[in-house]
Amino acid sequence: MKKIYDRIVDMRGNLLTVMAEGVSLGEVAQIQKQTGQRTYASVLRIDGERVTLQCFENTRGISTNDRVTFLGRDMRATYSDALLGRRLNGAGEPIDQGPLIIGESIDIGTPSFNPVKRIIPREMVRTNIPMIDVFNCLVKSQKIPIFSVAGEPYNSLLMRIANQTDADVVVIGGMGLRFDDYQAFIDNAQTAGSLEKTIMFIHQATDPAVECMLVPDMALACAEKFAIADKDVLVLLTDMTAFADAIKEIMITMDQVPSNRGYPGSLYSDLASRYEKAVDIDGSGSITIISVTTMPGGDVTHPVPDNTGYITEGQFYLHGGRIDPFGSLSRLKQQVIGKVTREDHNEIANTQIRLYADAKKARERESMGFKLSRWDKKLLDYADLFEARMMNLEVNYTVEEALDLGWKTLKECFESHEVGIKQTLVDKYWPKS
Repeated sequence: MKKIYDRIVDMRGNLLTVMAEGVSLGEVAQIQKQTGQRTYASVLRIDGERVTLQCFENTRGISTNDRVTFLGRDMRATYSDALLGRRLNGAGEPIDQGPLIIGESIDIGTPSFNPVKRIIPREMVRTNIPMIDVFNCLVKSQKIPIFSVAGEPYNSLLMRIANQTDADVVVIGGMGLRFDDYQAFIDNAQTAGSLEKTIMFIHQATDPAVECMLVPDMALACAEKFAIADKDVLVLLTDMTAFADAIKEIMITMDQVPSNRGYPGSLYSDLASRYEKAVDIDGSGSITIISVTTMPGGDVTHPVPDNTGYITEGQFYLHGGRIDPFGSLSRLKQQVIGKVTREDHNEIANTQIRLYADAKKARERESMGFKLSRWDKKLLDYADLFEARMMNLEVNYTVEEALDLGWKTLKECFESHEVGIKQTLVDKYWPKS
């Protein structure tokens, strides 16, 4: 039975306080304005009969005697195949001028998938980006962040992954996006022809903070339903720091005691409950999560990346428009390298990184004015080719093409006996011409 109240006792920012009883945390309420318009809010805190709600839009136009109706349910998303190609806001409402989504109403923010139905990850998610596919393989059901700073092309990287992945469904959760970033995701999907398998849940920087908090839950709830329907789903979230800042903003408005750098003490649990949605379901599909986490000032000890590192299975560091081969790590790559990829994968990847590390030392010697040896000059030539062919995020190679290109690059710069690769592999894969 719906409960209706008409006594709003306090309004601060997007927060309303109503005198009510018999409601629950997370319950959705409908506010009927005097103008006849309706807006929605979610219960954030209950203190006796004082119930604090977070409004999904600005509280302007709401008066203290407006009717508040508690709907007796938590926030829900709508799931159906009609979601494909659509754009919605954090409340699950279409923002692409299209029709309403008709489908199954599903709860959001539910517990992660039953561990009994989880299987050990053994399949690779192909992105056709060498710095991922060759050196830090993405594995189905992996959860991995992109650590970056403001100004780096992390959204462009997510777009390339969305275009080039072999996943069946791509779900993009945008948080705190500027309008030009939002439009770039749309233009990219239309240009690349990936729109028909893409769903976007978008929170723009001017939207209420509560919608920012809802975006990951909406995206992951729908992703879970597609995965159960035997689809491999790739979820791309940007930016989880904006998500954490939205939690922080609401917490401060509610006068809660802050923890590290003003963030709530529940930050770890807030992040983990979303990341743990990554799953490879026995006999069905999978959910793989790639998120962007911007580090204020490049500080990896900031609470958001610091907590993220404890939850996820590796990280990609994005510096200078490239994925850093030294700071990046995929803890699940050993599940697929040489097992579902070619036998030379591990050897050629390790050799290229080792030689590139030596090349960086040669560059330092060159910058300090030391005389370079013939070996140093070979390393410098190799570094230029490696950066152009492997580290460039604009390239589009399959894993096999990238491995062949790695062998070709080594041949162009070194003799076969100089690279330190097993002779059996050299005999089989070293380019003959």
